[in-house]
Amino acid sequence: MSADASIPGAGELRDLEDLAVRVSREAAELITTQRPADLGVAQTKSSRTDVVTVMDQRAQDLLLARLSAARPSDAIQGEEKGSVAGSSGLTWVVDPIDGTTNYLYGIAAYAVSVAVVVGDPSAPGQWRPVAGAVVNAATGETYRAHLGGGAHLEVPGHLGRRLSVLGDDDLGVALVATGFAYGAQMRARQADLLRDLLPQVRDIRRVGSAALDLCRLAGGEVDAYYESQLNAWDLAAGWLVATEAGCVVGGPAPGSAPTGELLWAAAPALAERFGGVIRDLAARHTHPVS
Repeated sequence: MSADASIPGAGELRDLEDLAVRVSREAAELITTQRPADLGVAQTKSSRTDVVTVMDQRAQDLLLARLSAARPSDAIQGEEKGSVAGSSGLTWVVDPIDGTTNYLYGIAAYAVSVAVVVGDPSAPGQWRPVAGAVVNAATGETYRAHLGGGAHLEVPGHLGRRLSVLGDDDLGVALVATGFAYGAQMRARQADLLRDLLPQVRDIRRVGSAALDLCRLAGGEVDAYYESQLNAWDLAAGWLVATEAGCVVGGPAPGSAPTGELLWAAAPALAERFGGVIRDLAARHTHPVS
């Protein structure tokens, strides 16, 4: 299926966004209120630093149960164990804890990310998010969006606000967020890219959650963001929030969608310059390692 096939109508998109918000908040409450005092690493994935806790799996199990009950014809893919086949042409991609290392250490920057996409999320360039939510579980902040509906931030105890990004066109004063992969060889290449980028920008920030980085860009807390080695569940909801706030989001080639090889995003005034620089540096430094 192409990324533009079977996009739901406006009413259904609003309903999908509302569902993403509800289940994300429920999972966020689970991981904060039921976090074991002695939380430790349950297992590792790609390397010994790529960790999973018991709460990652519990939160994903909750998300799958709630989404399957509400949308039994939709497919579901998650970062942890478990997936659901579907027939509707829509797929939910969920990250139960984006920023697991922060969660493990008690750093207040970890999120539940839930998005629904059209197309095949395992095929680069063949899918796009159409509704989603990112909840910073530590703070309760909820970033939400659906295609064509704008992006909004809701903070407990405050009125919600629509997000709209402007930004400066000067790369030299840009505050840039990024993240790093877990494999040692890829991290070394990413460090080389960062070494070349750092003299060209104001400074770098590393929060430890791709979903929150994209939402922080949408909220104007940083001017640009890039990362490689991301999966659909890492980026889908944040990608939508950023684009609906007016940001430009791209991939490894001019005009391309983000892929696992590269995602970059920036405020519109900065996008052409930043995108060109990051694509060039990524081509030199961060090709995937076999």
